[in-house]
Amino acid sequence: MSNCRSKERRSSVQYPDLGARFMRYAAINTQSREGVDTTPSTECQFELARVLRDELLELGAADVSLDEQYCYVYGTIPAAAGCEDAPVLGLMAHMDIVDDVPGPEVRPRRVPNYDGGDIVLNEDLGIVTRADDFPVLKAQAGHDLIVCDGTTVLGGDDKAGVAAIMDVAEKLLTEPGHRHGKIIVCFTPDEEVGNGPLNLDYDRFRCDYAYTVDGNEVSTIEYENFNAAALHLTVHGRNTHPGYAKGLMKNALTLFTEFNAMLPPKEVPECTEGYEGFYHIIHASGTPEEAEADYIIRDFDMDSFQARKQYVTDCVAKLNEQYGAGTFEANLRDQYYNMKEKIEPVYHLVENAMDAMRAEGLEPQAKPIRGGTDGCQISYKGIPCPNLGTGAYLCHSRHEFVNVDEMKTNVCILLRILASYVGKRDCQL
Repeated sequence: MSNCRSKERRSSVQYPDLGARFMRYAAINTQSREGVDTTPSTECQFELARVLRDELLELGAADVSLDEQYCYVYGTIPAAAGCEDAPVLGLMAHMDIVDDVPGPEVRPRRVPNYDGGDIVLNEDLGIVTRADDFPVLKAQAGHDLIVCDGTTVLGGDDKAGVAAIMDVAEKLLTEPGHRHGKIIVCFTPDEEVGNGPLNLDYDRFRCDYAYTVDGNEVSTIEYENFNAAALHLTVHGRNTHPGYAKGLMKNALTLFTEFNAMLPPKEVPECTEGYEGFYHIIHASGTPEEAEADYIIRDFDMDSFQARKQYVTDCVAKLNEQYGAGTFEANLRDQYYNMKEKIEPVYHLVENAMDAMRAEGLEPQAKPIRGGTDGCQISYKGIPCPNLGTGAYLCHSRHEFVNVDEMKTNVCILLRILASYVGKRDCQL
């Protein structure tokens, strides 16, 4: 067991343990919302932001601020004595949670010494996380877990990361003996809607390298992610009385289904894994007069990514040729790119993280992210930023849970990573 798990706390921020800290954050509603033009997309995210700002101030962090317009929290942990020449490292996690499972009241509860069986989340509603349905759950036997009541997501994505970073901040600011350079912490809004770094202040988040703490298994590091694009499709129809529609009606809903059928049926999330890309419809609505749909397009390989976008463009052109110019309108925009090319030149970020995991008795794994994190965009802004696991599982679902013991290990991994950069000012800056 690492020493970092047993040291006495000396701050006035009182949490019995890391699990209690997480549960405090998880109980605060921070659901973001798709399709909102402002940042943050929801005002409720400010509640957690203010809690984190106040805790950082109470712990004695420097340069603590809350961006009252865009809802970013910043704080600085000064370098330990004698470590001032180490690279400046950033730690980042996002405060928002998805609204895939509606419901603003998150009710976290602890399952101590989980027995490996089914977990009844909500007896009244009959919501049960069944071990046979989720093999990853059985592997958690013997550990303390945190779940919710099944009417919402838990918010381990990414409040497990928020809690870990705050625990690291508390240890570094209140316990003597830790070796580390200057650390910048940042908590972002709206990551779940793709806008996490949109209004990030890079003067406040001024660091040489960073890590997002926003993954699943605590033994993983991720530095490859999808190239991502969003497609908004509009289909303009022409409605008439259905009894006299022959030769006159252009039913926008029917035309939309024709477009959707042109996409490869097996190249969807439910049929792909690993490095396989996909097309994914996330919303559709309309009338015979007009229909709209939203898709996301994902691929790890840039050439394949471009080919997918071109295929969509060609489908639209073909349908407009058949049904008339302007019948189909496609608004296709890139969202983010694979950060692999930005991480590989500074691969020590991956190696040092893996060394820290091994020191905690884990076998490290480098896995591709079948999605994205704030670090994707930050890496393209000049701050290479791979992603670390947190101990959160089954994210974006009502069956989400976090492993408290893995969360504690994550804190130790972070402390080891920060210490590994002391005396390495010259590491390929």
